[in-house]
Order: sequence, then C-alpha cells, then structure tokens
Amino acid sequence: MTQFDVAIEEYLKEALAKRYPDFAIVAEESFDGTIPQRAIFIDPIDGTTNFVHHIAYCCVSVGIWEDGEPIEAAVYNPILEEFFYAKRGEGAFLSEERIVVSEVTQLIDALLATGFPYTKVQMGRDYRFVIDTMANLLPKTRDIRRLGSAAIDLAYVACGRFAGFYEVNLMPWDVAAGILLVEEAGGTVTDHLGAPYRFGDIIVASNGRIHDALIENMAAWQKV
Repeated sequence: MTQFDVAIEEYLKEALAKRYPDFAIVAEESFDGTIPQRAIFIDPIDGTTNFVHHIAYCCVSVGIWEDGEPIEAAVYNPILEEFFYAKRGEGAFLSEERIVVSEVTQLIDALLATGFPYTKVQMGRDYRFVIDTMANLLPKTRDIRRLGSAAIDLAYVACGRFAGFYEVNLMPWDVAAGILLVEEAGGTVTDHLGAPYRFGDIIVASNGRIHDALIENMAAWQKV
C-alpha cells in the first residue's frame, strides 16, 4: 500500500459516508471477514503494483451492495480516463455509452484475462491453480492477458474487450464493482463450478456464451 492508497481511501470514506449514511464502508485495512447487510466496498488503487511501476492499468473501484447483491458500481482509471459505472437494472456504461459483453461464441476465439495471487510465492494450491488452468486454457483460446487489476479485467469483460476472466484468491473489494458491471452488460459471473459466486470463491466471469466451455476447461483445478 502506498501513501496514495491511504489518501484516496480516506477521501472516499468521507465522501461516501455523506452520500450513503446507512452503509458501512469496507476496505482492506478495516475488513474483519464479515459482510454488512449494506456495504460499500472500496479499493482506492486496484493495481497498486502497476501504479508504482507507471503502468496504466490501475483504477479506483467502488461497489455498493445491499442484502448480498450489488446495486451500484464504479471503476475509474484516471490515467486512461475511463469511467465505468452501473446501477442494478439500468445497464452498464463507459462514460455515457452503454456497454455490452462480447459476442464471441467459441472458446478458441476468446481473449481471456486472469491474475496471479500474492500467495503464488508459497507455490501451494493457488499456484497450482494458476499453472494448471493456464496449461489447459491457453492452447484452446485466442490468448490470455494478465493486466494486474481484477476490477479492470471485469470492466473489460463488461465492455467486450475480454470474453472471459477468472482468478483465485481475490478479496471482496477486488470484485464488488466489477461483478455488477459484467451482469448489467449481459454477462455471467459464477464460481469455477458454475454455482452462484460468493466472496472468497474462485471467480469466473464471461459474456455467458463461452461460460460453460471456460469452466469445463478449468477442470484440472478440481483434481488438485
């Protein structure tokens, strides 16, 4: 975490508390494992490593949830000046333009995104997930990208740049906004078995058209 993460987090906490007084702010430093009924998940800089190394893929992510469901979302990359937002039942947008997921129907034509968890250094179960799923998927897709920001990856699924995204060991603030973006853009979000996604699960997001094939070809993870 940098001084900029801290400064942005404090700014967001103050601003959001005024606008949503009945919601609890959930951020990395204050998270105790419980999910409030009304929660605002904030990631002041998703992609901090990119930010530190002057790589453009980093963003501010805000996801507002009520009763276990996302109701509002915003993902803003100030470097590329891209602002994604969504409201439950009203669609997803990039600036003022409505966005929809990719029309790709075959996995071999799909550009995917993934991420590498910090726990990879332990070379344990998460590491095996990364290696095994990539070994299975890479030859069967157009290609796989690793941008370093789950919020941006999900936003890019929502606007059709990626056909799918998967990752292990993400925290609620990493995905809380992106989930709604994907769903409101017409996509699908589940765990790696196709069940409804819950915080802490392996996340799989797609345009819906390749979802079953994507999950099927991640099956090596289930054997670990």
